[in-house]
Amino acid sequence: MPVIITKIFQFEAAHYLPNMPEGHKCRRMHGHSFKIEVKLSGEADPFTGILIDFGEIKAIVKPLIEQLDHYVLNEIGAAIHEPLLENPTSENLAKWFYTMLNNKLPGLYSIVVHETCTSYCEYTPSST
Repeated sequence: MPVIITKIFQFEAAHYLPNMPEGHKCRRMHGHSFKIEVKLSGEADPFTGILIDFGEIKAIVKPLIEQLDHYVLNEIGAAIHEPLLENPTSENLAKWFYTMLNNKLPGLYSIVVHETCTSYCEYTPSST
């Protein structure tokens, strides 16, 4: 049976978007209560009825969340030489999570980054 499952994570972090125009509010340091949705797609096992145990997803994603929680994302990016986090837009953050998790979570379908209650980005790599 084909399914898409989602595990949600949250963390608090500050960031600024250095590539935004002078005077833009997002160019200044500010913070968000980020919500990350990790979505996997595939066939549920006919015997267990699951695609993957949610606990396995948590164990794999939690170190990334802890790396970012209550830090300045731009500083993390500079420290690890990661351009996607040096300009940590929701789009870049979603791509970073996907890149970091793709080889660890078979069937990774997409990453959704919510930076506010009403604004989010979903990164799904092109299959072409």
